[in-house]
Formats: sequence, structure tokens, C-alpha cells
Amino acid sequence: MSDYDDPLMRRPAPAAARSGQSAGMRRPPRRRAGPGPWVVLAVLALAPAIALFTLFNWADGAVDENEPAPPPPSTLVAPPPFPDPLVTPMFSMRRLPAVLSREVNIAGFQQSILPFLGSINDRSCFAVSVDGVAVGIQNPDLPVIPASNEKLVVAAVALDVLGPDTRLTTTVAAAAEPVGGVVEGDLYLVGGGDPLLSSDWYPTSNLERYPVTSPTSLDSLANAVVAAGVTSVSGNIVGDGSRYDDEFFAPGWGIGVAGLEAGPYDALMANDSRVLGEELRAADPNVGAAREFRRLLSERGVAIAGDATSGVAVPGAVTLASIESAPVEDIVGEMLANSDNNTSELVVKEIGLVGDGVGTRAAGLRVMTAKLAEWGIATGDIVLTDGSGLSLDNRLTCSALLAVLGRFTPDSAFGRGLPVAGESGTLADVFTEHPIAGRLLGKTGTLNNPPFNADPPAVKALSGYVTVDGGSAIEYALVLNGPTISDQSEYRPVWNEMVDVLAGYPSGATPAELGPR
Repeated sequence: MSDYDDPLMRRPAPAAARSGQSAGMRRPPRRRAGPGPWVVLAVLALAPAIALFTLFNWADGAVDENEPAPPPPSTLVAPPPFPDPLVTPMFSMRRLPAVLSREVNIAGFQQSILPFLGSINDRSCFAVSVDGVAVGIQNPDLPVIPASNEKLVVAAVALDVLGPDTRLTTTVAAAAEPVGGVVEGDLYLVGGGDPLLSSDWYPTSNLERYPVTSPTSLDSLANAVVAAGVTSVSGNIVGDGSRYDDEFFAPGWGIGVAGLEAGPYDALMANDSRVLGEELRAADPNVGAAREFRRLLSERGVAIAGDATSGVAVPGAVTLASIESAPVEDIVGEMLANSDNNTSELVVKEIGLVGDGVGTRAAGLRVMTAKLAEWGIATGDIVLTDGSGLSLDNRLTCSALLAVLGRFTPDSAFGRGLPVAGESGTLADVFTEHPIAGRLLGKTGTLNNPPFNADPPAVKALSGYVTVDGGSAIEYALVLNGPTISDQSEYRPVWNEMVDVLAGYPSGATPAELGPR
């Protein structure tokens, strides 16, 4: 039946057709008409209204006649005028501006990338995508030495396994409550794996290239001990890092790395194992933290009979004071922005403790590898031997790095931790005059390898995001391996060519320009 073939709207037939019948034909007797369908529908529609009307009258009659009349309604205030409505239809492609922009621009972007792929040697890899859609690749599944791009994996797994809001706690304990302000026996400084535990002098000491961000104040912890009423300690200040094992350096590091670029580290570590007034790092981070804490307590008038040592708090020790770290997302952010090697190694051990029940590097790496596999990332050629990326034995692929990046966005806890070109962290003085400054977020990575004419090769890496006006993001991973690739004369032309290409997207309309109007 068409929209116009309604029986109720049909015209009556001509009279001749109504009355004329051929001989021998007899009209069947007419049946008495019942109520039409419209009558039935009307009754059904009125039934709820009648019921509501009856209920209202009953309720109105049930009101106490002595009840005072309700107050008159207050003056109605007109609502503020609505903003101008969007004129874009609900089912317009403008409701998906990032998708529309990508469809418009991606073909041209692919063409612009092709010449750059020729700059990638056969020992290096490159991969790029837009909002997770692959655009260009060169040796994406080649296992390469990632250097500090390893920290991208550490950060991603830490946010997943530890949780972005988790805090790490450092405590001060004794065998029993102080009596008259006196701690009988040893006072224990118990590490909770906080890599940013710092005396107030340390962040501005210029002893490290990049100052600690989001530090946990060891001075505040000393103040809390004094506030608890402690005036003297008859024993030692004991540094307890038993939350983790006592592996202070990861294996596989090159010459001149251990003790300089990273380590020693443990679950208790203050000031990256430095003590004020001492030229060298402490050989044992637990003893170094205990020495620094002893100094802080002494400055606050606490008399300490013993020395600073390392050990384990007695069972059932009473907590006298404690301090929490910044959230894990801030710890991860410090690790990425500063490329903090000690932080990354401690985070790996915490991942092992939470994910595998053991605070060791090996346990943490097992959890990390399993998590990559859970995320659907091929791990057959991946080798993880530390958290910092200082090991020459690490192997990652650009496809794995791109997949990790693709799990997050530039404005996520992961993305916010990355250095910004021309603005912060390890990229503060890079691409400062380039249009991509302020838009490119990236984790750098560098390993030199003397002698240059022998394997394994040197490394220069840069992986992260480029933001696009309106919400899209480019994900990119570039890991260069080569005998002298860490020399600026070799890697900078490649980096410059890459950012020239990345900055050219989109060549047409941006998501912001294609958004709803």
C-alpha cells in the first residue's frame, strides 16, 4: 500500500458501479458494523487519563481541610538564553573531524614520507601512524638497540600494573615506642621504592643534568620524627632497602656507566645515593640514605649515639613517621622527561614486586614481557635486560614501540610525561626554531659505543607524538643504530628530515577546521 492508498481516504465509487449488478449476481447480506478501529484506539488512549483523573480527585480529597494553603510560587526567573546552536546535522561527517581529516590528508602524508624512508639504514627502524592508522614503515620488525626508548615500555607497564595514583611510602620505625623522647636501640629508615626521595638541597644542587621533579622531602620526614617527640637515639640509624634485592647495578652496561650514569640504587635511596658534603656517591645506597638522614636529625637537635649502617628492621617494629611519594604518574613523568635511569630501574623492581611478588629486576622484566604479549605485541625478537635502556643487550622493534604509543594519547598520563620540543626535559633545546616546537613530544635515547669500529653499534632514538590542531595525533618511532650514529653530524640530519615531514601533516584541513559548526 502506498502512502496514498488509505481505505479511509478512498472516494466512493460511481453510482452505476454501486448499483449495477449483472444478472444472476446477488449481493451478500451486509453485516452490522462494530466499533471502528479509531474508536477502540481512542478508548485505549483515554483509559490512562481517566485513571489519573480519578487518582487525583481521591488524593485531593484526602488532604486535611485544616492544612494551610500552600505559599504562592516564587517569582520565576527566565533561564539564560541558549548559545547559538550548532548547525551541523547530527549525522554529518563533521561530527568525526579527526576521521574526516585523516581520510582527506593521509594519502598525501604517505607520499611525503616515502623519500624519508630512504634515510633509514639497514640497522635502524622507523614507523609512523595517525591516530593508530599505519602510514609509513621501514624495517618495523627489526630488533634494534633502543637505548632510553626502553623507558617507554617501563612507563606504559608501570601505569598499568602499579596504577597512576599509587604512592610509595618511606617510613621511620623503632623496636618500641620512645620513652621520654628516647629511642632505645636502632632507628630504622625503611625504603618503599621511592626513587625521588631527596633532601631539600638536592634538586637545586646541579649535580645532575636535569633536576629532580616531584621530589619527596627527606627533610620533611626528619621533621616528622622530631614532631613525634624523638630527642635521642641510643643506637644506629639503619637504612633498610629489603623491599627489593640488593642488585645495585644492572648487567650489560657499557664502560663508564655504572656509578656515573646510573646506580647504585635500592628500595631505599636518597639523592641518587649522594650525601651532602661527600664527593662520591655512596657505595651502598642504604648506608648513604642513613648517613644523610642522620645528618638531618642531628641538625634538628636529635642526639644519635651510633653510626649510619644498613640492615633490616626488626619484626613488629613501630612506625614513628612516614612520608608518601608523588603518584606513580608523576614518577613516570619524571623518568620520561629527565630520562632518569635510577628511577626506571627502581620502577622495574616495583613492577616485579606488585606483578610477580618479587622485588627484582628479573621479575619486573618478566611482567613487562608478559604485558606486551597481553597487549598483542609480538615479543619473539624483544629482549629486555634492564629498565633504563643502558644495556647493550636490549632489543626492541619500532612496531612494538608504536604499539605502546598507540595505547595512549598525548594528553594521557603517559603522554604528559614526555619532553616537549623546545620546551622541556631532554628536548628543551631541540627544534627550538622549528614549527614543530611545542607540538612534538618525544622520548630521546642515546648510547655511545667506543670503539666505534666494533659492534654493538651506537644508538640515537626519538619516539613519541606530534599533536594536530583539533585532536588528532601522529605516533612515530625512530631508532637509529650505527657505528657513529650518536654523533650530531650523523643523526641530526635524519631527525631534521623526519620532523620536516611530520610537521607537514595535515597538508589540507585540520580536525579543528573540519569540526562541527
